[in-house]
Amino acid sequence: MFKAGAGGSTKAVGDDAESLALAWLQARGLVLVQRNYRVARGPRARGGEIDLILRDRDGTLVFAEVRARRSAAQGGAAASVGAAKQRALVFAARHYLMRFDALPPCRFDVVAIDGDHVEWLQGAFSP
Repeated sequence: MFKAGAGGSTKAVGDDAESLALAWLQARGLVLVQRNYRVARGPRARGGEIDLILRDRDGTLVFAEVRARRSAAQGGAAASVGAAKQRALVFAARHYLMRFDALPPCRFDVVAIDGDHVEWLQGAFSP
């Protein structure tokens, strides 16, 4: 059971949520490629971070954002992935994809954890 915000630092809570999400996705057949991929834009502009990069059973590369909240009140965890966060994720994903000669099929997923409820939103948004 995960209790977002139940003690500990924000980083520790985020790490716990990511670990729970990773185990949850692996139990559904996804394979971890990389965790916490970060890219910077420059000294004044923020870059982006992808919580989890995974490979789905069909070969799709999955860029997953993990969000956790104590409850689904006020829109819950999924609603917290707004336009600015989506732009940062797309920026980081494009940077990550530069290593490939041929682009694999890709999608952006969100794993929303609201209290004890885990929701996996496949293809949550498009670039």
